[in-house]
Amino acid sequence: MNPLRRCLEVDDLDAEQLETLLTRAETWKRDPTAVPAALAGRGAALLFEKPSARTRVSTEMAVWTLGGHPVTLRGEEVGLGTRETPEDLARTLACFCAVVAARVNDHAALEAMAAAISDTDIGVPVLNLLSDRAHPCQAFADLLTLRELLGSVVGRRLAFVGDGNNVAASLAFAAALSGLELIVSSPAGYELDDETVDRARNLGGTVELITDPYEAVSGADAVYTDVWTSMGQEAEAEQRHAAFAGYRVDQALLEHAGPDSVLLHCLPAHRGDEVTSEVLDGPRSAIWRQAANRMHSVRALLSMLVEHSPGPGGQS
Repeated sequence: MNPLRRCLEVDDLDAEQLETLLTRAETWKRDPTAVPAALAGRGAALLFEKPSARTRVSTEMAVWTLGGHPVTLRGEEVGLGTRETPEDLARTLACFCAVVAARVNDHAALEAMAAAISDTDIGVPVLNLLSDRAHPCQAFADLLTLRELLGSVVGRRLAFVGDGNNVAASLAFAAALSGLELIVSSPAGYELDDETVDRARNLGGTVELITDPYEAVSGADAVYTDVWTSMGQEAEAEQRHAAFAGYRVDQALLEHAGPDSVLLHCLPAHRGDEVTSEVLDGPRSAIWRQAANRMHSVRALLSMLVEHSPGPGGQS
């Protein structure tokens, strides 16, 4: 297996690497005593330009259970792109930490950081904890959850109802690499973009765009939704609420998917908007398993990123 040098999007991994990640996550979840001390004596820089609950806690705990020390930084502490360039910040953090992970407003900042330290002889990997373009760590947790619930995901059908956003984009690549079929249902103007669809299909994935949510979920093994208005889109909230009015996942829509279909949501949920409390809290909801799997999946990912990294600094 090729060493994993960075993860800015799901398809930075190939199918073999993705299988390794999921297998490690499953194995270590069942047997925590098998978790290696892959970060023993080393730090992990965790930068958060955006507020975070699940991502921050899951990543900090993943670092700790790997024997490392999470060094968490807020956006105002570093002034990414204002007080200091992304490249200079990345090079500084690489002097002390074995991995740099960041939740950023602009995906380009991650690319600049990776070019400065993970794609050079410095050799410290960069991990995307969320950007405007991608949310790979969420997609890995989603795949882990589906594997636990369904067994193999090959040929299974996942319907994503809502905005064709960063979560949907990462799901498209995860689905393509794992053999999962993905259907995305969005109102006009909010679809998953053509470039992402083409990229996923070029990986061998089956990605369909279906406007009607009832048609989209028909026969789905799982129905997934996300907020209609993400952070940074608050000015569009009223417009988006009107556009997505017919895309709420409620009991009727979930039942139309089939008697065994499960519900996924990456959280936080806006109850009564994109999803009702009835299905969120119902017997077919897997959202808390999905949330818990954020730690198990990112821990496996971190282990892969650092096992070929020379350590803090990466230079003599």
